[in-house]
Amino acid sequence: MRKVWVATVVGFGLCLGFVALLVVGTYSAAAGLLGARPGGQPVALVKGAVPAAYHSMVQRWGTLCPAVNPALLAAQLYQESGWNPKAVSHADARGMAQFLPSTWAAHGVDGDGDGDRDIWDPADAIASAASYDCELAGYVKSVPGDPTANMLAAYNAGADRVIRAGGVPRIRETQNYVKIIRALEASFARPVGRLQPSRQAAGAIDFAQSKLGTPYLWGGNGTPEQNGRFDCSGLTQAAYRTVGIELPRVANDQYNAGPHPARDELLPGDLVFFSDDLGNSRAIRHVGLYVGGGYMINAPFTGAVIRFDKIDTPDYFGATRVTEEGAAALPTAGGGR
Repeated sequence: MRKVWVATVVGFGLCLGFVALLVVGTYSAAAGLLGARPGGQPVALVKGAVPAAYHSMVQRWGTLCPAVNPALLAAQLYQESGWNPKAVSHADARGMAQFLPSTWAAHGVDGDGDGDRDIWDPADAIASAASYDCELAGYVKSVPGDPTANMLAAYNAGADRVIRAGGVPRIRETQNYVKIIRALEASFARPVGRLQPSRQAAGAIDFAQSKLGTPYLWGGNGTPEQNGRFDCSGLTQAAYRTVGIELPRVANDQYNAGPHPARDELLPGDLVFFSDDLGNSRAIRHVGLYVGGGYMINAPFTGAVIRFDKIDTPDYFGATRVTEEGAAALPTAGGGR
């Protein structure tokens, strides 16, 4: 729920014209200014995407071998457990990195040097995930194809299956695992160069504009039973659904639906997020749809209506440029090893 300090409301008639000009003008400029992301694997983590307690560990262990980078390791851990150090799967995979006890016994490492290998300890789990990745990369280094994809496939299905298949095996779970983590990687990496504008942004904004003045409803999804009312993440989910992109329902999961533009690189259609903990994306509690000029459309809190508000407030966390690939990767359950 949004705090009162963001309750700057702009007149609807003025802002509708204002937004139309911003969208047209910004996208005309974007077509000429924004290029493709430079090649090469990103190695720096974007601020806040990894919970602060684990940031330095992921940054350190994510450089253990050439097949791994910090953003890839972060995406893998997020996919496996959502940063939950106490996660347990239906297959009895345990901890943040979701190791089976038998695999942990053979491959778990003492990441913090305290003399034990604890499957529940994030310091050991993060180090062990990276160490096991690198070990698997060595096993499949002679397999044709993308070495990182083969490594991830080996993490999910086992190195023997990758070797026998001559690459990522034709196992739906494994193929999805590789695809999802490679897509999620962009949401944890600090962008290099300019990001491409979203093709679907204008449609999402058009939907959100049509809901201006609608009363807020906690848990609202805009259904007839709810009289078409929304909460913050319900509104952004519905806006992107109209353009064929399915976002997760919760704001802090929506944050991982694409790469993260800097404040001075925002474009209409970007999701903008707010939190009381600016070092942890899992603590995000509010989201809006950026429209340009420092304003967003959002469903702020009980008693308010969907409206325009300024984004430059003390609780501004960051932004996400939604992509089809990023949204499709969220959220899923990992498999055990």
